[in-house]
Amino acid sequence: MKKILIIEDDRRIAQNISRGLQQEGYVTEVVYEGVNGRQMALQPGVDLVILDINLPGINGFEVCRSVRAERPQLPIILLTALGEIEDKVEGLALGADDYLVKPFDFRELIARVATCLRRSALIHDTPAPMETVLQVANLTVNPATKEVRRGETTIDLTAREFALLEYLLRNRGRVLSKPDIAEAVWDLNFDTGTNVVEVYINYLRKKIDRDFEPKLIHTRPGMGYVLKEEL
Repeated sequence: MKKILIIEDDRRIAQNISRGLQQEGYVTEVVYEGVNGRQMALQPGVDLVILDINLPGINGFEVCRSVRAERPQLPIILLTALGEIEDKVEGLALGADDYLVKPFDFRELIARVATCLRRSALIHDTPAPMETVLQVANLTVNPATKEVRRGETTIDLTAREFALLEYLLRNRGRVLSKPDIAEAVWDLNFDTGTNVVEVYINYLRKKIDRDFEPKLIHTRPGMGYVLKEEL
């Protein structure tokens, strides 16, 4: 059975989530503050973390940052009363796989938990195929080693930036809409109020395009983005 760690300082909410998940067949553990929550998330046997942002000790953003650095494949769902676009973007930028804004429908939480666990199982259980290096112009990406280069320059990307770049490369020459990108890279139903796709496109442009030629990431107004070498 999958074990889910709930890091939530509101004891009533935490216990309600715990009971509901147990009824769905999950094993749960509850922690009410950030420091112990971070320590528990780093222990073997935890399969997914449900993480509040407003926590005593250290906040959920810092917990997410620390856990993602140590366990890059552990699914993290942010559970927060903060519904501002900036908070959603920051949480996703720090490595969260998904988020829910309180109040929420428990059925939606269950669905998102199942989706995150299913995606995690595919990553761990499917043998990685032998892949060749992906390349456009002088940009090269090695999916196996996660190495990114423009010419002779090695470029450091976060896990989410790499996922976005790999998706663009595998679909090079195709115009990809923002909903397509959000679903493929974040597994999110696209929220027209969030600018997370634009934010990450800008992150990539600064790292792989700003100081290099030719420019490879292009905007198609009203349609989306395309990665290609334009002659």
